[in-house]
Amino acid sequence: MFDTLTDSFKNAIGKIRFHDDEKALKKALGELKKSLLKSDVHHKVVKELISIVELETKTKGIGKDNFLKSIRNELTRVLTVQGNQGFVFASKPPTVVLMMGLQGSGKTTTTGKLAYFLKEQKKKKVLVIAGDLQRLAAVEQLRQITTQIDVTLVADENKTPQEIVKEGLKKANNELYDVVLIDTAGRLAIDEELMEELKSIKDLAQPDELFYVADAMTGQDAVRTATTFKEKIGITGVVLSKFDGDSKGGVALGLSGQVGVPLRFIGSGEKMPDLDQFIPERIVSRLMGQGDLESLAEKTSAVIDEKEAKHLTRKIKKGQFNFNDFLNQMEQMKKIGSMKSMLGMIPGMSGMAKQLENIDLDNSSEVKAINAMISSMTPKERENPDLLNNTRKRRIAAGAGMGQVQVNRIMKQFKSAAKMAKRLSGKNGMKQMQDIMSQMNGGGIPR
Repeated sequence: MFDTLTDSFKNAIGKIRFHDDEKALKKALGELKKSLLKSDVHHKVVKELISIVELETKTKGIGKDNFLKSIRNELTRVLTVQGNQGFVFASKPPTVVLMMGLQGSGKTTTTGKLAYFLKEQKKKKVLVIAGDLQRLAAVEQLRQITTQIDVTLVADENKTPQEIVKEGLKKANNELYDVVLIDTAGRLAIDEELMEELKSIKDLAQPDELFYVADAMTGQDAVRTATTFKEKIGITGVVLSKFDGDSKGGVALGLSGQVGVPLRFIGSGEKMPDLDQFIPERIVSRLMGQGDLESLAEKTSAVIDEKEAKHLTRKIKKGQFNFNDFLNQMEQMKKIGSMKSMLGMIPGMSGMAKQLENIDLDNSSEVKAINAMISSMTPKERENPDLLNNTRKRRIAAGAGMGQVQVNRIMKQFKSAAKMAKRLSGKNGMKQMQDIMSQMNGGGIPR
């Protein structure tokens, strides 16, 4: 998610090889400054960051550790703005959130992602109100999203946004919903009509949070429009959408400080689970290539049942992992988010994440082939892969529209993976895993 920025910090830190080497520090700071400016970090933010890091490093003594600590401290300071972090619930439900943004910023999709996050990770009862009646098909888009994630939608194209909001809030109070997300209209540019409509909805809804959705790909324009919305309507948090499509990523570093409002979430992919809480300490850890195990633990614990996980571990240890287990694991993986986002949270795995950024568990040809093959099996064959002789494989291949050679290859890969899982679940499993990862990050996978 922060590939370019992470590489910039790593390269700069790598320049400091010896203690008290002022020339090396100057060179490292010069390269870091150039990289940050190229990554679209605001020049004032860069100037201040470089100045403080230089002073702090010299004060504590020039060396790699002190340089690293200084960068971490300054990044945390830059990203920390007074206000809520992540999602904060109101003392009395429902928590009402007004979603705002320009047309095309990804506001409607982000509303769906936030609803999914609250339902899956926070286990809350969520209601979405379709208050965008300006853009053609906006209500239909939200209807499809809420159906997909199984969240209640209040929508009516024949009413005014104010009437729909009133109806939705009444339903939320009567039926004890935990959170209400109000999607509002956007424009291609900021105008008085848009602002007046937002003000009237804000007065009616009395929201606990006002989230401005900014398109990360617009760079510094995102800062300018967020500032305007803050002045005219008020903002309690910014959500950066399309961050996975922004190769620079620097706007995230300066936005909070420049607008004076905390960055609350970042859209890290196209799927519904691809929304990450923006908590400064965790983000700094990811920026420095040190992962974010806390966020990963939150995501996985929300979708993986503890009893089921223990049961699966026992099966793996006994070498009894079957195709039903495989399908269940695939479904759980989809709920966690994109492979790239997940690997980026594991310390030392950001390099590997780059290699796997295009893996799509829904649409990859390999996964589709495996699903077709499993769908052609009988329940007994899925439970016990050892039953699959040549006659059964021929039948499965025909049913899946595949050749028997392809079925044999997938079966071989499945058995190898099951054996590897059994080996890694043993006494020295973690050490073996670390050895494999270090080999992959070294010579196995090009950086």
